[in-house]
Amino acid sequence: MEDILVAFVILGRARQRGDQLTDRWHESWWTGESRIGKSKSVMKKQKEESIAQAGGAPIASESETKPDATAQPRYQQIKLALDVHAGDLMVVRMVDGAKPQPPQKMKPEGFLEWVAKQKAQTAEVISCYEAGPTGFWLHRRLIALGVRSYVVCPTCLDERRAGVNNDRTDALELATRLDRFVAGNDKALAVVRVPSEAEEQKRARKRQRQQLREQRLSFAAQGRSLMLLQGYRESNHWWKSSRWEELKLQLPAWLIERLEIFRGLIVAVDQVVQDLSAEVEADAPKVLPRGMGRLTHENVESEVADWKRFKNRRQVGSYAGLTGGISASGQSSADLSITKAGNRRLRTELVELAWRLLLYQPQYYLVQKWKHILLNPKAHVRARKRAIVAFARQLLIDLWRWKTGRKTPEQMGWIMTEA
Repeated sequence: MEDILVAFVILGRARQRGDQLTDRWHESWWTGESRIGKSKSVMKKQKEESIAQAGGAPIASESETKPDATAQPRYQQIKLALDVHAGDLMVVRMVDGAKPQPPQKMKPEGFLEWVAKQKAQTAEVISCYEAGPTGFWLHRRLIALGVRSYVVCPTCLDERRAGVNNDRTDALELATRLDRFVAGNDKALAVVRVPSEAEEQKRARKRQRQQLREQRLSFAAQGRSLMLLQGYRESNHWWKSSRWEELKLQLPAWLIERLEIFRGLIVAVDQVVQDLSAEVEADAPKVLPRGMGRLTHENVESEVADWKRFKNRRQVGSYAGLTGGISASGQSSADLSITKAGNRRLRTELVELAWRLLLYQPQYYLVQKWKHILLNPKAHVRARKRAIVAFARQLLIDLWRWKTGRKTPEQMGWIMTEA
């Protein structure tokens, strides 16, 4: 008897469940929404949520893409750390005080569109990436979108030397450093000054000239090496007209044929170098210190870009990497060689200029200070190297004082001539 009652109860519940399903189907049919439509909408919503969680960015709806002036921002601050490459970039996002979200890879144009959506959701967007071969175009585009962007000095982002270093780990580490930097720790990142477009164009012309000079030297060295293989020893000036006419009478015909290829390239590159040199020299002032030619002046100017950005002489000396290092711990302390943590092109120009001023500026106080070493043929080579580096470092500081009006050439003992 109990079994029969249980069976009736189960049958009644099943019939009630069937009636409910029938009512739901009718309701769906009358409202024009089928079960298939419901499943598609649910799958679409789940897909959007999964993309947002994986990419670290909420999917903006159509209403969100059109910011309302009266609406409050969803977040207070969004921080973006970028590992930038030629074809794509890795992005890590941090929202307010939350931990970094998983990295995601984007194409440059798609990234800029995504940043515009992020800007609509927050009061401020802050980004940073390391300076490198990709230049500063991305920084300028981010600034145009209203982003507070930083370009920082490249460094090793594997602090523990764990041996695991890729785009994802670099972007995550950069994000944590950006978070500390924004919080007030200005030592977390070494921010690079971004030149203006005019300064960058001027610098590009100077550097292109130097690259072509190096290419010319490379072709000349290849030709000289080819001659040395056959027992002919020549200098890198073998391609010049006077020497080339003599070589054509001495070398075998097959070797002349091979060298003609190198010489044609060298002559073409040399002509371009001369044209660029004339353009650079045309921008230089007419009156300069004796020993500083127009080309040298413009090379130094293009690398420094803006003399007024330095606040004191220590910043000037460190920019060229001419300051000495130090190793100290406890009671022990040792002075090291120069750090070379600076602009190597500027450092080369300054050392060459220092040697010329040593000969052409006898009244310059630095010449008076160091001539007993630099002009002494008996002085050790090591001592002369240290002296010329110290000369070049102080010379850069004097150039800064001259350009910013802190001192006049007469106060430093310079002889000014028309270059």
